[in-house]
Amino acid sequence: MSPPDGGVIEVRAAGGIEVRVEVRPRWPFALPLRSGLDGLTRARGGVLHRLIHAGSEPVLVRVAQLAPERVLFGARAADRAAAEWGLERMRLALGIDQDLSAFYERFRFDPLIGRSVRSTPGLRASGKPDPFEALAWAICEQLIEFERAAAIQRRLIWRLGRRCDWCSMRDAPTAAVLAAQAPALLESMDLSAGRAVALVRAAREVARGRVDLFDPAQCEPGWRRLRSIPGIGSWTVQMLALTGQGRLDQIPAGDLAYVKLVGRLRSGGDPYARATEDEVMEHFAPYAPWAGLAGMHALRAGGSAAVSRVAA
Repeated sequence: MSPPDGGVIEVRAAGGIEVRVEVRPRWPFALPLRSGLDGLTRARGGVLHRLIHAGSEPVLVRVAQLAPERVLFGARAADRAAAEWGLERMRLALGIDQDLSAFYERFRFDPLIGRSVRSTPGLRASGKPDPFEALAWAICEQLIEFERAAAIQRRLIWRLGRRCDWCSMRDAPTAAVLAAQAPALLESMDLSAGRAVALVRAAREVARGRVDLFDPAQCEPGWRRLRSIPGIGSWTVQMLALTGQGRLDQIPAGDLAYVKLVGRLRSGGDPYARATEDEVMEHFAPYAPWAGLAGMHALRAGGSAAVSRVAA
C-alpha cells in the first residue's frame, strides 16, 4: 500500500484560491504529457493543464509529476469547494488512485497480455473528467476516423463550449447547451444527420435528469436508457463507461481495433479476418472484471495497427 497523500495546501490566487495536494499513486503511474487532439488538455513545460467546471464555476487544474511516486495536483477556482471538485474529477480521469495490483498478479504471465502487463504495469484508460464529455465525444467518433472526429469536437468547443476569461482555456459544451441546439447546426460541423439527432437526444436525457452519469448506482440504468436512443449502440455506451465513468470492466467490443485483433487471433493469424462484437466480448470474458484494461494490453501485445481511442 502506498503512503497517504501529502497535506492539502490552500493559497490565495487572483480572483479566488488555489488548492494543491501531492498525490502518491497506489500503483505505478506516468502522467500522460501530451495535448489532446480536441484542444481541451494542454501539456506545457512538463505540466498538464485542463479547464473543467464545477456547475457553472470554472476550475483550472494543473498536474505535474515530480517523481515516480509524487504527483502534484493544483486547482484554481473562486472557492475551495469548486477547486476540490476539480481535483477529484482529474484524479478520476487520470486513474491515479486505481490499485491495479490484483490485475497484475493475475495476468502478468497471461499468454496474450502478460508481456505488456509486465512491461507497462501502469497502463490506464485515457479518461475524461466529465462523463457527459465522454458520451458526447463517443457519439462524434462513431464510424469515422479519429482525426476527423477530433476536428468535429474542436468545432463544437469553439462554437458551443465554455471559455474562461482569466485562464483563456476552453471546456466542452454542457449537456444543457447541446440539448437546446437544432440538429442542423451540429450537421454544419460535419456530424452526420443521425449522429446529430442522437447527440441532441442524449444531451436532453442528461440535462433533464433522466440519466445520471455521475452516480455509480445509476450507471447501468442510464446505459439502458441511452441505448434506447436510435444511433447510440453498445460501442458508444462502453466508451462512456470506460473513459467517463472509470469502468474497467467495460470494453468497446465493436471497435475496429478489437474486431481486427480478435479476428486475427481466432483465425490463427489471418490479417484479413474480422471478429463479431459477441466474439470480442467472449474473448475478453476471462479477464473480468478488467476486460477494458485487458483489451488495451492486448492491443499493445498484439501489435494492432489500428488506432486505439482509449489507451493512455
